[in-house]
Amino acid sequence: MNIEDIAIRTDIRPGDLGYVIYRHGKLYSEESNFGVLFEMYVAEGMSEFYTNYNPELDRVWICEDQGKMIGFLLLMHRQNKTAQLRYFFLEPEYRGIGLGKKLMMLFMEFLTEKQFRSVFLLTVARQSSAIALYKRYGFSLIEEVDSAIFGEPLKEQRYELHLNYK
Repeated sequence: MNIEDIAIRTDIRPGDLGYVIYRHGKLYSEESNFGVLFEMYVAEGMSEFYTNYNPELDRVWICEDQGKMIGFLLLMHRQNKTAQLRYFFLEPEYRGIGLGKKLMMLFMEFLTEKQFRSVFLLTVARQSSAIALYKRYGFSLIEEVDSAIFGEPLKEQRYELHLNYK
């Protein structure tokens, strides 16, 4: 598997958002035992994203290998020059090749280009590999709460990064 063979596009095509919802449902069911409530949470968030989609402030990065979506990351604008990182996933066989790092670099470049003041993300403590990546880019844990919202006991976490421009 070679990272150079993976195409990354930023346009949204029919089927993309539904596929991301589907893959989140399947992957989180298989890897974290999350139920259908998690898939519905993703669907609701994706609907909110597209309803408010502004190509000047919002961005998706869709990774494809031979035309098949194998990864995804979304930047969603919020109020007061704040952004949210959402729906980051890589198919298991594409993890560990530097693709996550590449997506984070593209995310950070867009964040800086659009001069967002801060960015946040919501995750769960068991996502240790993703959390390590976020921390390498300067995100800090701001809040942690016990929850069973998706059918499993877990610790929901909020990470934030504040940006300063000269």
